[in-house]
Amino acid sequence: MAIENYKAINWNRVSDMIDKATWEKLTEQFWLDTRIPVSNDMDDWRELDDDHRWVVGHVFGGLTLLDTLQSEAGLTALKEDVKTQHETAVLNNIQFMESVHAKSYSTIFSTLNTPDEIEEIFHWSDTEEYLQNKAIKIENLYLDPNEDPLKKKIANVFLETFLFYSGFYTPLYYLGHNKLNNVAEIIKLILRDESVHGTYIGYKFQVGMKQLSTKRQQEIKDWMYDFLYELYDNEEKYTQLLYNQVGWTDDVLTFIRYNANKALMNLGQDPLFPDTDEDVNPVVMNGISTTTSNHDFFSQVGNGYRLGAVEAMADSDYHVASPNDGKNADDKE
Repeated sequence: MAIENYKAINWNRVSDMIDKATWEKLTEQFWLDTRIPVSNDMDDWRELDDDHRWVVGHVFGGLTLLDTLQSEAGLTALKEDVKTQHETAVLNNIQFMESVHAKSYSTIFSTLNTPDEIEEIFHWSDTEEYLQNKAIKIENLYLDPNEDPLKKKIANVFLETFLFYSGFYTPLYYLGHNKLNNVAEIIKLILRDESVHGTYIGYKFQVGMKQLSTKRQQEIKDWMYDFLYELYDNEEKYTQLLYNQVGWTDDVLTFIRYNANKALMNLGQDPLFPDTDEDVNPVVMNGISTTTSNHDFFSQVGNGYRLGAVEAMADSDYHVASPNDGKNADDKE
C-alpha cells in the first residue's frame, strides 16, 4: 500500500481562522507556575484554622485529578476527530497547558503543606467516591472508541467550564478577601486558559452539530442535558463533602450552577439553571474581577506575566466565527 506524502503545516493557509486566533491567544497567555511566589502567602496560610486548610488542600487535590484527566485522556480523545493540522496544533497547545495546570497545584502543595499532608491529599483524590465518579464518567466517554466525538467535546466543555468550579470557588473567595493572593494568581491564570479552552472546544462542537440532521441534533441535545443533570447530582454530593464543615455549600452550589449555564452557552445551548452572576457570592465575583497584579518582572510574575500585550479574558472577549463559513464573527461565550 502506497504511503501518501506527509504534509507540512502551513499557517499562511488556514481554513478556519478561529484556529489561528486561538493559537495566538494561547501562546500570548503562556505562563509557568514556578514564576509565582506562593511562599509570600505563608502568613495568610498560618491564620487559617484546620477546617479551612483542609478545604484548600483537598479542593486543589480534586483539581489536580481533573487536570490530569484532561491532559492525559481528554485532549488525546479530541485529537482523534480533528479536521485540520491547525486544529491538531491548537489541541497540542491546550494539552500541554493542562499539564502545566496539573503541576501548578503541586507547587502550591510543596509550599503550604507538609509531606505527610501532601500524601494524604493525593490518596484522598485517588480514592474519594464523588470525585472519582465524575472523573470516571468522563474518562469512559473519552476512552470509548465507538462514542460520538461530539459527546466527547461536551464532556470536555463540562469539565472545563462547569466541574472545575467547585474547586475554583475557594481561592477566588480568599482573593476577594485579599488573602492567599499568590495562590489565587495561579488559579486566575488557569481560569484565563480554561476560558479559551472551553470556548474553542464549544465552537468546534457547534461546527460539528451543524453537519447533523435535525433529528440527530435533538438526540445529542437530549443526551447533553441528561448528562449535565447526572453530573450535577454528583457535584452536589461532592460539594457537600468539601464545604459543609465551613458552611459554604449553598454558595458554592450557586456558583457551580452559574458556570454550568456558561458551559451550555459555550456549546451554543440555552442556560438551564436560573442562577446568574447576581446570585453568586459578590466576594467571589470580586475575586474573579480583580485586576492583573503588577509584579516586578525580574522578581515575581502574576497574571500580568505575558509575551506581548495580554489581558485577562472577559466573557465578551471571544468572537467565535459562524460554523457556516468559519470567518464571520458571531458573539459566543
